[in-house]
Amino acid sequence: MRFRIEGLVPALLTPFTKNGAQVDYDKACALASRLADQGVAGVFPCGTTGEGMLMTLDERKKLAEEVVAAVGKRIKVIIHVGCLDTASTIELARHAREAGAAAAGAIAPGFYAYDDAALMRHYKMVAGAVKGFPLFFYNLPACAKNELSPDLIVRLAHEVDNIVGLKDSAGAIHKLSMVLDGAPRGFVVLNGVDEYTYQAKLTGANGSVTSTGNVAPELFLNIYRALEKGHLKKARSAQARLSRACRLFQYGKMVAYYKEGLRLRGFDAGYVRPPQRELTAAEKRAFAKGLEGAGLI
Repeated sequence: MRFRIEGLVPALLTPFTKNGAQVDYDKACALASRLADQGVAGVFPCGTTGEGMLMTLDERKKLAEEVVAAVGKRIKVIIHVGCLDTASTIELARHAREAGAAAAGAIAPGFYAYDDAALMRHYKMVAGAVKGFPLFFYNLPACAKNELSPDLIVRLAHEVDNIVGLKDSAGAIHKLSMVLDGAPRGFVVLNGVDEYTYQAKLTGANGSVTSTGNVAPELFLNIYRALEKGHLKKARSAQARLSRACRLFQYGKMVAYYKEGLRLRGFDAGYVRPPQRELTAAEKRAFAKGLEGAGLI
């Protein structure tokens, strides 16, 4: 089974009302539309940056429906469906298919340590429950605890027809290269580490799923456009600017930085949900100064 996507896929932020009380679906759709207007290839709702693991299954389902309805005909919507258990992951994957999403992505189940045999069974069960519907691995061992090894990814990519790609945030470009070398032809690799966007693209990655892309998609698009024209020096310079921005955003340590960055660039992305916290006044001042110095506001 083939799935085609090239370019930038922001890990869509989820705006909440004050104190994280409710999902602000209207703002989420407005953000998705804003990003579509800015030239992204797709969006990835309900992921780590989207605080998906802090949302109920019903909230995740409704957000999937709303975003697909808002932008699903313009760009590809890949819904994150990963949960701590297999049954809930299957429930959300089936719902993503029914909602009209282009694909789903599932992080490795976390908290407990699982061996490769358990992880393979998990993904085979999820993929088998939505046959004919594209499914991505989502590799983020820093949060999920369980790493998806290149051997596991490549084996399942060959064995399971509707496992079509990988969103890789493991932070090891040599392992990403191993997947690119061993996976079936057409297997999609989306890099999730902003600091080596340029290098991953040169290695063969199809694009990026990124937090920073919510706020400054042009930083990624500048890299891609330069590479398309063969301007390696210009692309490397664009990567250096992106890497500086990553430091300002604290490498995703706090989702509130991305929401504040959007606010400073003219879009109200709402609040975070506890136990995430908002920025202090001092943090906001320092951050605004940094963005100004980087030419982002």
